[in-house]
This record gives sequence, C-alpha cells and structure tokens, in this order.
Amino acid sequence: MGKFLEDFKAFALKGNVVDMAVGVIVGGAFGKIVTSLVNDIIMPVMSLMTGGSGYENLKYVIKEGSPATAEGAAAVEEVAIHYGTFIMNIVDFFIIAMSIFVALRVMMKFKKKEEEAPAPAPEPTKEEVLLTEIRDLLKQNAESKK
Repeated sequence: MGKFLEDFKAFALKGNVVDMAVGVIVGGAFGKIVTSLVNDIIMPVMSLMTGGSGYENLKYVIKEGSPATAEGAAAVEEVAIHYGTFIMNIVDFFIIAMSIFVALRVMMKFKKKEEEAPAPAPEPTKEEVLLTEIRDLLKQNAESKK
C-alpha cells in the first residue's frame, strides 16, 4: 500500500497532471461562458431573423401529448425531436472549437518564435576559465621550447 501511495504522489505532483487539472477547470468555466453566449446572445438574435419563436422551441412532434382527464386517464407526454436545441449545441461546439483552435495557433506561434531565437551562450564557470588559462599557458610553454 505504501508503494502505491508513493507512486500516486509522484504521478499527481508531476507538472503535466497539474497543468491538465487547471486546463479542465478553466475549460469548464469557459464552456459555461460560451454556452451563455450562445443561449443568451447569439440564439435570440438568430431567432429574430427566423421568425422570433426561439430555437429552443423548434421541434418536430412525433406524438402529441395530452393532459390527465377527470375520468382518470393519465397524462401522456409529448414525443418530439427538439432540433432547435440540437442547433444551439452545434453553434456552441463550433464556438468552443474555434476558440481552442485560435488559442493553439497563438501558442504555436510563440513556441516557434522561441525555437527560432538562438539561445545565448552560457557564461563560463570559474573552473572553465581557469582550465582555459592553464591550456593557453601550456600552449605558450610548448611553443617557446620549440
């Protein structure tokens, strides 16, 4: 059991897992924003252009419903295909997909610019400077003996 917990701790504390968790949380919040944009702003405007009934009300009724009667007959629910809701979900999907596509393109541009820029040469350590001086002195000494 101890090894299992150690392995899980190592897995959970990796940077990728934390990044993924943050992405899921931000993605969930972003999804709510996009859903609100579609339902509260885009679809009302589109429904005005198509007659004003609202997309959520668009449906194809397969079987009409009926209320309960005084004689004791139970209510029958309507059976319908709600294609207006389906259209709203398609618009929602395309907005989210386009947003992710644009975000990834921007990130790739920044990554490509970082890769193109040459990294500056690191400063030599004190040991490297000392070894370089010793090498140069040995060369001078060898040349002066010739």
